[in-house]
Amino acid sequence: MADTSRTLVVVATYNEIENLPRLVDGVFEYCPDVNVLVIDDNSPDGTGEWCDQRCEGDARVACLHRAGKLGLGSATVAGFRYALEHEYEFVLTMDADFSHHPRYLPDLRGPIEVADSQVDVMVGSRYVPGGGIEGWPLHRLIMSRGINTYSRMLLGLSVNDCSGAFRCYRTSILKQIDLDEVRSCGYSYVEEILWLLDRQGARFGEAPIIFVDRELGQTKINWQEAVTAVFLILRFGIQRLLWG
Repeated sequence: MADTSRTLVVVATYNEIENLPRLVDGVFEYCPDVNVLVIDDNSPDGTGEWCDQRCEGDARVACLHRAGKLGLGSATVAGFRYALEHEYEFVLTMDADFSHHPRYLPDLRGPIEVADSQVDVMVGSRYVPGGGIEGWPLHRLIMSRGINTYSRMLLGLSVNDCSGAFRCYRTSILKQIDLDEVRSCGYSYVEEILWLLDRQGARFGEAPIIFVDRELGQTKINWQEAVTAVFLILRFGIQRLLWG
């Protein structure tokens, strides 16, 4: 991988061959100076093989192959470790299915990369003026709003969109937390990471995004993941109340 970029874009994949080639091209269209790390959980649809082919012809792209479907949370932590080991200054996480559109990348990078920035984490937010969601049924909208309110109350977070994974982090603040402490292997990692960083005094910013439900491929979240997230957030909230 090219070693001149300050920013690493991390994309976790499982069966995203229909989306990933276009997504990688889109990332470089809007931010040609970044590097991209794909973390593939042994996708049976050929996603990993495509990544290897792309890496051969594009030094800006790398692929981390994992043995199986180990969860979005553990994949993201692996991406953080890679960014720290390779001394990137910023790491940006996004989904592979175009629900996080690459056109928003400059909005997430800009406020955190300027020399006098007062932001450590920029969140692509559906719940600030200008943000929104397209294509979700009512029950998913209610569930998302509910989990955000629940997370903010239990974890004491000020961020409006606690459950979105479209974010840009300053790696210097990630160094302040022990990544071995992260307990969430699945989707609840998005709340847990904010909570761990908030405990270290991280400064947060939010940029509006329009989240669009995937058009190709199948969603990975299910009710089991949602229930697990609820109980893990409750656990973190109790820990916050008891030990601060």
